Amino acid sequence: MLPHNNIAAVLFDMDGTLIDTDDTAVHDLAQRLRPLLGAERAPLVARRLLMAAEWPGNSLLTLMDALHLDETLFAFTDRLRRRRGLHPAGSFQLIPGVAQTVQQLHNHYQLGIVTTRGRVQIDQFLAGFPELANLFGVSCGRQDTRRLKPHPAPIQLAARQLQIPVEQCLMVGDTTVDIKSARRAGAWAVGVLCGFGERAELEKAGAHLVLDSTADLAQVLLGQ
Repeated sequence: MLPHNNIAAVLFDMDGTLIDTDDTAVHDLAQRLRPLLGAERAPLVARRLLMAAEWPGNSLLTLMDALHLDETLFAFTDRLRRRRGLHPAGSFQLIPGVAQTVQQLHNHYQLGIVTTRGRVQIDQFLAGFPELANLFGVSCGRQDTRRLKPHPAPIQLAARQLQIPVEQCLMVGDTTVDIKSARRAGAWAVGVLCGFGERAELEKAGAHLVLDSTADLAQVLLGQ
């Protein structure tokens, strides 16, 4: 159960939590795997492969930062994304119901974004949805902390910038990386099933609550 009276801030992951790029990534990989695995198994295997890659991927980015090679890596990957036409400004798609949920929560809580995406992509997301941009008091991306989720540093930074004790923050995310980061920081954790994660693994990672979608959060916190 969540301590509704003790939560002052809600922090959101981006992919699979605010925007539906997780499903896009799964679809693209499944298309490549389909000749080998068949139409039924390919999406399941694709989702598992992408989930398994997230934690080591964040660890690699942390290592590259320690070696002062992170900007070189980010510049290279961003060039690849642009060449392939991935996620240009304004192309993000909100998960259904998220816009209304964010607007409702803003009337009662401080809001923030905690993601492993870079600053350029965060700004593209905010520019694409100006009606939501001013509702987020803080956004923490991969260049803002030396350690990435599942390390607690990103959530701790967001809490400091909002000037709210981390134990009064609620992190909402679709993967075990989000949940573990929140628990290690001492924050509350809500898992959502509109991205990569599955209920059993999110609960095992320590989620205090698992919802079908981020859009259900307002009803849980506000009774709406």
